[in-house]
Amino acid sequence: MKHYNKLVRPYLIWSILIILVPIIMIVLYSVTTGGNALVNISFTLKNFTKIGEPIYLEVIKKSLILGLISVSICLVVGYILAYFITRFDDSVQDLLILLVTIPMWINTLLRTYAWISLLSDNGLINKFLSLFGLNAQTFMYTDFAVIIGLVSDILPFMVIPIHTSIRKIDPSLIEAAQDLGADKFHTFTKVTLKMSIPGVINGVMMTFLLSISTFVIPKLLGGGQYMLVGNLIENQFISVGNWNFGSALSIILTIIILIGLRLMKRFDKEEKEEAE
Repeated sequence: MKHYNKLVRPYLIWSILIILVPIIMIVLYSVTTGGNALVNISFTLKNFTKIGEPIYLEVIKKSLILGLISVSICLVVGYILAYFITRFDDSVQDLLILLVTIPMWINTLLRTYAWISLLSDNGLINKFLSLFGLNAQTFMYTDFAVIIGLVSDILPFMVIPIHTSIRKIDPSLIEAAQDLGADKFHTFTKVTLKMSIPGVINGVMMTFLLSISTFVIPKLLGGGQYMLVGNLIENQFISVGNWNFGSALSIILTIIILIGLRLMKRFDKEEKEEAE
């Protein structure tokens, strides 16, 4: 037991330093006002009431809308991709999942600049359209560009958990459903889809968290005119220097994510009870 405690102790110390202490600092900044060094401070809730101003509510609304659209696209595309990957042999599946994860090895900033070269007025897509005599389209600095950038960035986080859930399904259950007369559609909806719900929930939560908290993609593909929650928090900490309001925004974002997690877990629990 003593040996076990010695092994755990460095991990606990490291967790306190990089997780617990920053969280405590953010909470403290969110309920205080004053210097960023936490001197001459006074406790207040004005940082949270400020979020209720129309300009900030619009930012949160815009973030949620773009986040939900991006997650919905990722869910449809990701589920189809994950489902067809599981149709191959295990060795081929591992190779295909590797190909899905390869873009994650590249820095997000570089991937975003790659999209700029594709979507700009003189980019590859417009040059391709000109070959067919079509007029150039404006893709940059639009919702379309931001959503495309978000989807390409977070899609692997949807594919991997769904693929893992589908891969764990016992093939005998699918065979049993087919032996009992279920067609392919009902076999998919009653067996595959239901048993892959945990993977769907994990994928949705991860992609939603990433989509509403990112700031690089909206900043570059949105041309600076897109102020989402992640951009607003970055702006408060780096440009404005209002760490107190930035911390309050971070707390609100965390609460939104926790509520989403709670709702998704409750939905998952109800699905399991129905399955039983």
